[in-house]
Formats: sequence, structure tokens, C-alpha cells
Amino acid sequence: MSLNRSRIRTTVGTAVACASAAAAGVLAPAPASAASVALPPVHAGFDYQIGGAYTPPSGVGVVSRDHSASPAPGLYNICYVNAFQTQRIGDPGGPDDWDRDLLLKDGDGEVVIDPDWDEAILDITTDAKRQSIAHKIEAQIDECAAKGFNALELDNFDTYTRDVVKGAITDSHAQTYMRILSSYGHGKGLAVGQKNTVELAPNHAANGLDFAIAEECGDPEWNECSQYLSAFGDHAIFIEYTAAGMANACRYGDRVSVVQRDRDVVPEGHGGYLRKTC
Repeated sequence: MSLNRSRIRTTVGTAVACASAAAAGVLAPAPASAASVALPPVHAGFDYQIGGAYTPPSGVGVVSRDHSASPAPGLYNICYVNAFQTQRIGDPGGPDDWDRDLLLKDGDGEVVIDPDWDEAILDITTDAKRQSIAHKIEAQIDECAAKGFNALELDNFDTYTRDVVKGAITDSHAQTYMRILSSYGHGKGLAVGQKNTVELAPNHAANGLDFAIAEECGDPEWNECSQYLSAFGDHAIFIEYTAAGMANACRYGDRVSVVQRDRDVVPEGHGGYLRKTC
């Protein structure tokens, strides 16, 4: 399994994203109810372990781990799934393990690759492709449920905003696909978190998303933390990678879970490991 790392934003203009979000407001509610799922405890100690599992530090009540890992005993466990992109080129789950027809192509017919992570973009632009892609991702959700995880972290909801996508995938495509996955997750008894994508936070209920996991909302360039709170209340988890971002996010540290990690989110005991709380 490749190392899952923090996401660096390479996105289209804010005006385009905001216009898309406004248009998305007409979406119908997700078909499956989240009434029976348990959300992460609010303002609990949190640890982000998607780069490798290790014994959670004292005081941690919620942990996020990759779907290939096992849950941390006795804690609330969130299962990380890369739902909108493949794994890295050459790694298990990479582009070679996918039907080429399910990968986004550019104008020359070449597979579109996220250059920051060497991951191919999944083509969710038609209903048939969304259903086929979802079927493969649902196998990972099944794994999360079978292992005893409590919730899902479906990463790369914001893939449609990447410059490399060039508008071929829209926010409507992303939300329609997300509703397929959130409905399936709820059917498995899992809460479903919205990963980043603050532009679509107002639509979280329609998309079947129960809480937020936001990276770098405190970054001075973005200052988005309050927007997540406006949409989700205190059902939010903030992850920062810089001291400046952490300082801003900690303004809300008396309400929500906040943690600073190293960008490679390496396990404790490895070089570069960093974990701080407010």
C-alpha cells in the first residue's frame, strides 16, 4: 500500500467553484437515512493515522486509519478510502488495476493524472461509469464495515476542482457519485464524513454527509474553518500541517477536534513524525 499523504490544493478559481456550489443547491436528498449511525464524539482527542497505524496517544478518542488497517480497540474509528482517484501509479489499486474506460481522459485520449500524487482521476461523468466505479469502492467500504470501523472518510471529493481536470468533472457529477457512496455507507451502519470541499458544505445533508474532516482550514490563505462550523455545527475535525494554520484552527479548539500532523502523516517513531494539539 502506498503512503497516503496530506492533500495539497491545486484548484480552479474561487468564482467558478462558488457558482457551481450555488447551482448544486437543487440536489435531491440522499436516499439512505443516517438516523441510525453514530457520529464521532464532538471535541474528542483526535489522531490522523492514514500514513500508518500506531498506538494512539493518551487522550485520543477518535482515530482515522486507512481501510487496509485495523481499527484502534476501544476508540471511535474512521476508515479512510480514496474514493475519487486511484492509488499511485505502480501501486496496488493504481491505474493498472482499473478498467481504462473508468479513468478520465484528456483531449488526446490520455489518462488524466493528478501530478501531486501520481493518481489517475476516476471518470464519474456518466451514470454507468459512476455505478461501475462505486461498485469497486463499495468493496473497500465493505472492508471498513467488516473490520468494525464506525465511519468513512471518502477522500478527494474536491477532485473536480483540480486544474488538471479542466472542468471535465463538475460538482454535480461529484455530488451525485457521493450520494451513491454515502447511501451505501449508511446501509452498512457507517457515518460518512465530508473531506474538505468547503464549497459544497452547505449541501452536506443532501449528499448524505454527517460530519466534516477538514485539512488546512486554518491556513491563512484559506481561513475556512468557520465555514465548516456554519454547515456542520461542532461535528467537525480539523487537521493542520503548519504552525500558522494550527494557530487559526485552535481558535475553535474548545468546540471541535483539532490536531497538527506532519505532511507525510508518518507513524510515531518514524523520522519527521509530528503531532500537536491545541
